[in-house]
Amino acid sequence: MNREEAIKQAEELVGGMTLEEMAEQLRYDAPAIERLGIPEYNWWSEGLHGVARAGQATVFPQAIGMAATWDDELIKEEATVISTEARAKYNAYSSQGDRDIYKGLTLWSPNINIFRDPRWGRGHETLGEDPYLTSRLGVAFVEGLQGDGDFLKIAACAKHFAVHSGPEALRHEFDAKSNMKDMWETYLPAFEALVIEADVESVMGAYNRTNGEACCANSYLMEKVLRGKWNFEGHFVSDCWAIRDFHEHHKITSSPEESAALALKRGCDLNCGCTYRSILEAYDKGLIDKEDIRKAAVRLFTTRFMLGQFEHNEYDDISYDVVECKEHLKVARKAAEESIVLLKNNGILPLSKDRYKKIGVIGPNADSRRALMGNYHGTASRYTTVLEGIQDYVGDDCRVLYSLGSHLFLDKEEFLAKEDDRIAEAKIVAMNSDVVILCLGLDETLEGEEGDTGNAYASGDKRDLMLPPGQRRLLGAVLAVGKPVIVCMMAGSAIDMSVADEKADAVVQCWYPGAQGGKTVADILFGEISPSGKLPLTFYKNEDLEKMPSFEDYNMKGRTYRYFKGTPLYPFGYGLTYADNVVESVSADKTYSEMASKAGSIDFSDARKAYETLSDTDMTVKVKVSNKGRCATEDVLQIYVHVNSDNEVDNAKLAAFKRFSIEAGETKEVEVKIPNRAWVVIDKDGNRVSDGSGAKITASLGGINPCPANDNGSGFVSIDI
Repeated sequence: MNREEAIKQAEELVGGMTLEEMAEQLRYDAPAIERLGIPEYNWWSEGLHGVARAGQATVFPQAIGMAATWDDELIKEEATVISTEARAKYNAYSSQGDRDIYKGLTLWSPNINIFRDPRWGRGHETLGEDPYLTSRLGVAFVEGLQGDGDFLKIAACAKHFAVHSGPEALRHEFDAKSNMKDMWETYLPAFEALVIEADVESVMGAYNRTNGEACCANSYLMEKVLRGKWNFEGHFVSDCWAIRDFHEHHKITSSPEESAALALKRGCDLNCGCTYRSILEAYDKGLIDKEDIRKAAVRLFTTRFMLGQFEHNEYDDISYDVVECKEHLKVARKAAEESIVLLKNNGILPLSKDRYKKIGVIGPNADSRRALMGNYHGTASRYTTVLEGIQDYVGDDCRVLYSLGSHLFLDKEEFLAKEDDRIAEAKIVAMNSDVVILCLGLDETLEGEEGDTGNAYASGDKRDLMLPPGQRRLLGAVLAVGKPVIVCMMAGSAIDMSVADEKADAVVQCWYPGAQGGKTVADILFGEISPSGKLPLTFYKNEDLEKMPSFEDYNMKGRTYRYFKGTPLYPFGYGLTYADNVVESVSADKTYSEMASKAGSIDFSDARKAYETLSDTDMTVKVKVSNKGRCATEDVLQIYVHVNSDNEVDNAKLAAFKRFSIEAGETKEVEVKIPNRAWVVIDKDGNRVSDGSGAKITASLGGINPCPANDNGSGFVSIDI
């Protein structure tokens, strides 16, 4: 159903409601209106990396792991699975009269905020630190969720709009101040892409203020940019209980009625929370009028009509047996395979069952289900931890010894024991093993949303980039035994792995790899699959925090690979394979002056038309890549550009990428398209300009920030255009 038709039907339906009925429909837990044939509907559902909090579902790698695939086609396939399962569950639940929270068709995903600071606890919910990568993967995710049928398959939601990435502990009263250059260069591009390219059906506001105005009632963001420049036609939803923060924490209003009125008049249609229960009081006080209420209700029912909730549609017959079916689990396994990033390998990997007959598996995340899942997850019918994956893989061919080694974050496992009560066992296991697989990291109890799951650090943010002290002592003790050690890091953010990088034989970033992630880790370790993931964020050393602005400072200078001036531990885009791939040459079919001339002629007063022009791919780049190794693999070609302009970011920026496969000994040409937006820079006022004198293109297989880890033979090939 097209939007015009849905609006017409929504207006007719809303026109038959009383004022009280309209007001009640603006709550996330909208009640039924039986006389109009409207069933109750709970708008709050989650689908970050699988249908969440609604029972059984296929559990994919956490979002940051999805981003590490650098595979937009796969991301769309994952989202298609999620939307299919969401429809199946909605159909089944509705048939039982169950219309409870988390069981609807409006999934509040994806989270496309920029992971600007490595301390942010919710960073693992995002698609990384780069605006371009986030926009490409975000668009693919929304397209997979919403489908291409006659009706919306699922209504996706771009969140949290905008300029939002911690600190979690302050979010209810915090004012994130951003200059216009950072706003349009970093914080808004992914939202712009999802609104204009993917026609995302909803946008969620953030808890914090941005430049003095609450994000759920922000005149600049919501009226001038979202509804104005971008002509967004879907509905806007508050983050949960964010409107209550207006009067309780931000102190920009003095009562629930004033808060409800401010949000509603600025264009917040749906309240996740309780403040819109005061809408009628706001109306009685003259703070809003009937048209404000009616307009929001029409937008919400437009979405419901587009979802086909009031007539039979092509998705009504999706049956429950698709949930966690064989085909969906296959996609989840592929996602896990492509997400895992090999950070160091002195040649020990892949392991051989013939060489290593006794394998020690140690660490608090070795046999942890929590370490598979991340947060905002569904419930799988079966989980395979790393320990179980290794046991299943080696079978009776090898002996597997296991030790917890340490608590995840406390100094001991048993309450009455002394500190480090599991380290002796870990050393014994290491001494009796031919090789040790040490599984360290975090889980959703240590990094996540403020107040989520009772996390050990109440805010969910990290204090620093170090592992918990007990795990650091465990790492040192196991390394001191002198056996070969492979560190498997299961975390959703940058951890300082300097000690492991220096002393371990291999380091593998596993993220939170999904319900069957342990099987995939085993397949990677034993060479059934060559690792091919790439970091979607920079991995710093802990002391690098001293070189960055404070966590509360939203200025991008000094942050992420585009602005960081130091030497990171592992750079954005980095990741090894079991092959030996190198970039041989790069060529472009056009010059910078040709591209800049076209970009410079764009009329930016029509934002949508300008964006479409900027999305054109007029430059073709051809890169010759060779596999000088002895195994086939997949890899990711990355294209970075840097315009010679005072308005350009400090370092080069990602402009294109492409996943490809290559056989052992093969040389092939990989062709990629660079969109016109790569040649436009942002001035201090947030304007797009083409004022460069030239540009450089760099082709790489592992990021471009200089650091010791990147001296792996792949090199970079750059050309001036």
